Amino acid sequence: MPKPAPLPPFVLASASPARRRLLQLAGIDPLVQPSHFDEDQVQTHRPGELVHALAKHKASAIAADWVNQGKTHGLILGCDSILALNGEIHGKPADEADAIARWQQMRGQRGELYTGHALIDLGQGRSIVHTAITQVHFANVTDGEIRAYVATGEPLNCAGCFALEGRGGLFIDRLEGCHTNVIGLSLPLLRRMLAELGYGVMDFWPGD
Repeated sequence: MPKPAPLPPFVLASASPARRRLLQLAGIDPLVQPSHFDEDQVQTHRPGELVHALAKHKASAIAADWVNQGKTHGLILGCDSILALNGEIHGKPADEADAIARWQQMRGQRGELYTGHALIDLGQGRSIVHTAITQVHFANVTDGEIRAYVATGEPLNCAGCFALEGRGGLFIDRLEGCHTNVIGLSLPLLRRMLAELGYGVMDFWPGD
């Protein structure tokens, strides 16, 4: 399929520095326009449904803003990540005490990290949503290691209460599936989604 023309600006509907960094490492320097969609509007106990809906709503909110501003071209990416452990859904911890309790529950266990990815192409009037799932095997860390990690502040802003690309990577024994998905954005899935819309990821690389 030939790529649509003209090439639209790539917009990341997320304030996540990790997602932006992943895109930049892949050669895409996105416009960042965080969505302020109220996540409490989506109520479901099914993790796949939850991240699917939240990613779609976040991308749609920014798409609506662009349309209201009279913009007709834009490729908007919305994402949402959660950790499912023993049938429970976990997002960011509420505070340090919650993070410590979460890690005491997670250690030695296996969880599933879900990330929903929604792409809206305003120019084509098309949208697609897919979800990636990665199995995360947590190390059997000690209470002292948990307290020291939480004291760094790193896990407090992370879905799943850890940052794989930071100190949290020390406490993950192994992954099954896409590792960038755990950071917040599956790059292989994004490549396939772009192809589904008629683009190549290299189309968004900067020119000479």
